[in-house]
Amino acid sequence: MNLLSSASLFSFFTIISRIFGYVRDILIAIFLGASIFADAFFVAFRLPNTFRRLFAEGTFNAAFIPSYVAIKIEDKKEGKKFSDDVLSSLLLTLILIVTLAEIFTPYLVYIIAPGFNENEIKFELAVELTRITFPFLLFVSLSSFFSGILNSNNKFAAAAAAPIILNVVLIISLISSYFLDLNTVRQLSYGVTLAGLIQLIFLFYVTLKFYKPTLTFNLKFSSKVKFFFRKLLPSILSSGVTQINILVGTIIASFQAGAVSYLYYADRIYQINLAIAGIAVGTVSLPVLAKAFKKGNIKKISDIQNKSFELSLLLSIPASLGLILASNQIVNALFGYGSFSVKDVEMTATALKFFGYGVPAFALIKILSNFFFARDNTKTPFYISVFIVFLNILISVSLFSKIGFIIIPIATSISTWTGVIIYLYLLNLKKSLLLKRQLIINFIKILISTIIMSLTLLFSLKNSVNYLDYSYDYKAVYLILIVSFVGILYLISCYLLGVLKLKNYKTN
Repeated sequence: MNLLSSASLFSFFTIISRIFGYVRDILIAIFLGASIFADAFFVAFRLPNTFRRLFAEGTFNAAFIPSYVAIKIEDKKEGKKFSDDVLSSLLLTLILIVTLAEIFTPYLVYIIAPGFNENEIKFELAVELTRITFPFLLFVSLSSFFSGILNSNNKFAAAAAAPIILNVVLIISLISSYFLDLNTVRQLSYGVTLAGLIQLIFLFYVTLKFYKPTLTFNLKFSSKVKFFFRKLLPSILSSGVTQINILVGTIIASFQAGAVSYLYYADRIYQINLAIAGIAVGTVSLPVLAKAFKKGNIKKISDIQNKSFELSLLLSIPASLGLILASNQIVNALFGYGSFSVKDVEMTATALKFFGYGVPAFALIKILSNFFFARDNTKTPFYISVFIVFLNILISVSLFSKIGFIIIPIATSISTWTGVIIYLYLLNLKKSLLLKRQLIINFIKILISTIIMSLTLLFSLKNSVNYLDYSYDYKAVYLILIVSFVGILYLISCYLLGVLKLKNYKTN
């Protein structure tokens, strides 16, 4: 398997999904802005969407794939039985969770957005919308199971393409609500649940080629299934620490008007790079890494480690600098329309800038945790993640009253970088940090290419001020042209310096 080509395929569908996602968010910004309706919807969508990200973007795979691959290598029939038992128990658990959540929704909303309790209308609306959107959790979690089956067979396209369905359905919901004069925020919420159902049906049929499920509902599970579920919960916190930090940020931000929306829009922008630099690389490397550990192939483990690091840095470092240098222009071009005011642009851009400092760390966390997950070690990432979340909460809560919501992206970036340092220290302590001299050399080349890109970006922004102004109708077009130009320049520079070559990322 070639890490670059597999990650590129995964990234292609991810980028398509994110493009539709941006169209969706632009429409939300136009129709809802940063109003109480937007805040209520984002809170209602936050919890099921957080679970979507947790399950679909690494957590379930981190727990499932190493176990499934190891069992299937020894006995294919046992692999099938293991999958059936996991699916059956997962379905029962999810039905119970969704049922309880529907009953106790007001308490759930209070936990997620305690600040909403001060505004009865906003609180009640958030409760109503949460009840509509929460079944999405059931559908998307089951979808993640089938994605795990596909990824275990080195089939990444369908799982990466599935989120496109969510964005397309939500776009249709928004447009139809406008033309049919329907309640926009409710229509949008119903669209979330419908999209989850369609996504599940799609992945189910694609997976049938590799796996035909049989629901057992036998509560007497094997030791292997019990072991899987024991490590699933710590995996949720470990692999999804960035998403948990965002959820924590939403809770704290609920005490400031509009802050939930600002954080949501900023989160949406930097997530595209995280999806490519962290999630894509982590997702495609985990199955082959698990097989390498199972067979005790140290050389292959070292190769995957170095290539994963390099590819993640290659993609995240330029993105980080781009978000820092052009945060205002990016937010303005994407969301600066309709109900989304100049102030909304400025506040969201400030949040995006500080999230930008953490982008390489957000990506590296995904890669670093894999080296423990592949060994079926979920305890170490769990403890590290607990510390990261605790540090994030400590910084955010202690300074929120003085700085406001902007402390949230700052705290998220600081705590995640701290986590990266801890991971590297532990891997080095266990003599599992198998870095090669070539990685250091290529890292320097990436920095050189990033500097060239950044200088070009600053020059382009300086000479396009009038075309990127809030009032200019075609500002998004000019931003796309600038980003495309500096992006191509960066890739050419990397290629000429010998970093971006397909053969460099072959893992076989």
